[in-house]
Amino acid sequence: MGRKIVRRRIVRATLDGPRRIREEKLAVEEPLEIRFGHTAFTTSMRTPGDDFDLVAGFLLAEGIIARPEHLVSMRYCAGTDENGMQTFNVIEVQLGFGAQTPDLSQARNVVTSSACGICGTNSIDEVRKKSAFTLPPDTGRVELEVLLAMPERLRVAQHLFERTGGVHAAGLFSTDGELLLLREDVGRHNAVDKVIGAALRDGMLPLENMVLQVSGRASFELVQKAAMAGIPVLSAVSAPSSLAVELAEESGLTLAAFSRGSSVNLYTHAERILST
Repeated sequence: MGRKIVRRRIVRATLDGPRRIREEKLAVEEPLEIRFGHTAFTTSMRTPGDDFDLVAGFLLAEGIIARPEHLVSMRYCAGTDENGMQTFNVIEVQLGFGAQTPDLSQARNVVTSSACGICGTNSIDEVRKKSAFTLPPDTGRVELEVLLAMPERLRVAQHLFERTGGVHAAGLFSTDGELLLLREDVGRHNAVDKVIGAALRDGMLPLENMVLQVSGRASFELVQKAAMAGIPVLSAVSAPSSLAVELAEESGLTLAAFSRGSSVNLYTHAERILST
């Protein structure tokens, strides 16, 4: 639902030639409000598309749900823009038995930006979540060569990035290197939510023998989302944060970063990455 790409005329300026007018494709960024009943819980800036996956993944990462049966229904609420067109920017959620119903008096009445999923929280303790799944050390073992091939396989499959150059991607891989799920979004945390939400809705959790490959850096938040979905290995093409490494160590998750071509840095639980 909704447009993922818009076109805009721009001025192309260079040092060695005249300015030119050209048309550029831009990745769409719009708000998505999540409601329980008629009460707003949070609003996130995202690229439209795979919205139900995004909501399911967000609720999983927040510790509100852990299984498909915890999520009874999701539906778009009626809403129109200034031209009278349906916006598809509000989703109403109904939780099932066993879900951890949030305290709506503590709802996030702020907009979560596409750059950061936990902005505005008062302390790290407030955002630490306990996963319903453990990460056994004998799961998620993957050959080094297979792991190093994942960033390029992800990049080749990024069709929205190919057209706009303005989105992040997250991909769920099997330990033999097969790309099982791919989602793109202007927010890297949204892309991960969409992946784990799709997996939850398909009844795939826990994702015990999977690798989550992301196109950007590895933050505390992405490590937490992977752990909440039972993913034992998170690989990033850029740097991790100190808190991401700390949480990965505590969670039993293998954190790999700077995965580029022929090398990768293994920050925690390196034994899962096998070398011949």
